[in-house]
Amino acid sequence: MNRERAALEDRLAREVARIDAPDVVLGVTRRGKRTVVTGGRVAESTTPREALRYELGSVSKTYAVLLLATLAAEGVLGQDDRLAAHLPSSLRLPHRASRGITLRHLATHTSGLPRIPYRLLPGALLRPYESGYARYDTERLLDAFAATRPRYPAGRRWIYSNFGVSLLGPALARAAGVAYPALLGTRVLRPLGLTGTTLRPGPEGADAVGYRADGHSPVPATDMGAFTAAGAVRATPDDLLGFLEAHLNPAGTPLSGPLKEVQVPQLQRGGRRGETHTLTWFQHPAPGGPLLFHAGATFGQQAFCGYHPASGTGLAAVATRHGRACRLVPLAYELLYALAGEGR
Repeated sequence: MNRERAALEDRLAREVARIDAPDVVLGVTRRGKRTVVTGGRVAESTTPREALRYELGSVSKTYAVLLLATLAAEGVLGQDDRLAAHLPSSLRLPHRASRGITLRHLATHTSGLPRIPYRLLPGALLRPYESGYARYDTERLLDAFAATRPRYPAGRRWIYSNFGVSLLGPALARAAGVAYPALLGTRVLRPLGLTGTTLRPGPEGADAVGYRADGHSPVPATDMGAFTAAGAVRATPDDLLGFLEAHLNPAGTPLSGPLKEVQVPQLQRGGRRGETHTLTWFQHPAPGGPLLFHAGATFGQQAFCGYHPASGTGLAAVATRHGRACRLVPLAYELLYALAGEGR
């Protein structure tokens, strides 16, 4: 092991110790070479932490939008197609603003739809560790869409929306004539060699167990129901690094065009010091070039994925604890930013 690799392992180990969770995995890829360090407050199970699959929460959106870009490249649909064109013709949309929403609006959180359907709010407040998404099948999701008046006309304002991205699931499935899980598998996961990534819980011992904000009370595996596109992906740390490497080196993959497409800036909000967004990634300025990232959380786990093309650096981080006390996301972001500056 060379001195640089040993120094990186020591650095990751220090960061792992700062993240307060039962299980933590930090993985870095630098110009194709991977370094993974694990730790946590509980004893490791029979399956090593780095071999478990972790719930990615909203990081799942980056997979859904890459699928959108892939289907657009194949000519199956267009990113600026109206959403309604890829939903059942029997679905009546009484609100004019709903009829103007495109697939691109869903991907970029500019559809005007709220974060979650209004009917989900009471349950989310009363039962914060129970997935209200599980009670929504596709029919109920589409009914909620039809009943919801968008807060703004499509394209007018940026509003982060699980609701909006979830609608990509049935829309892409209908356009391709294939159920969403199988569609993601054949068009994205298999071409990129992501064999440790799935949308459903696996057999006992395959998936990490999440915990509440107290870090001690376990929670059941998250069931996203019809909100699959917005938050159902589970992946091993190795697969997360593979996903990031595909974005860092699109030309070396079968999805070169779509991987480049999802990195192109689409909009900026908040003025000169605000956020820049690509089709699916948040983008911040960093030494040598932009840093792209996305974070996610479920009811008992957190995840962060980010990469810096200019230095060939990617970082994946997962932890099995809900809530801010875990500190996974801010620490992972700070580490990636620092590595980006050092790796030019």
